[in-house]
Amino acid sequence: MIEQQDHTNERIIVGVDGSPSSREALRWAVRQAELTGSSVEAITAWQSPAMVGIGTPFAEADSRGGDDSGIRVAVQNMLRAAVAEASSSSPGAAVRAEVGEGSPAQLLLDAAKGASMIVVGSRGHGGLSGTLLGSVGQTLTHHAPCPVLIIRDAE
Repeated sequence: MIEQQDHTNERIIVGVDGSPSSREALRWAVRQAELTGSSVEAITAWQSPAMVGIGTPFAEADSRGGDDSGIRVAVQNMLRAAVAEASSSSPGAAVRAEVGEGSPAQLLLDAAKGASMIVVGSRGHGGLSGTLLGSVGQTLTHHAPCPVLIIRDAE
């Protein structure tokens, strides 16, 4: 007799930065969660303008007057849209969206404690977009407390 596993308490952590590969990672995670009965935590990190890297999609966000609210709103809107898009084809999956301030790798590592896996895109919006694996993916593969799946975008 084959025993069926119960995945109801399993969490899949996904790093989402708006890049094509991160959106594909989210779509994969949502489909997997629907198949296994797991939940998804979609996590996006942001940093204040002084720390924003070249090429980040939020560099253009309104941060006049030293207020970071424009960046926060842009990040929240991007994540909300990415989750809605990924969830549209897998409506049975439970997806929680979370925006945090700080290092993307550290936020994902913190969230991964007790998770069944982390899913990220192969590279984000950083200045070295021609690399095969971004810095967040590299960090996760070396330090994550659970399996890491790295998704390449279709391009």
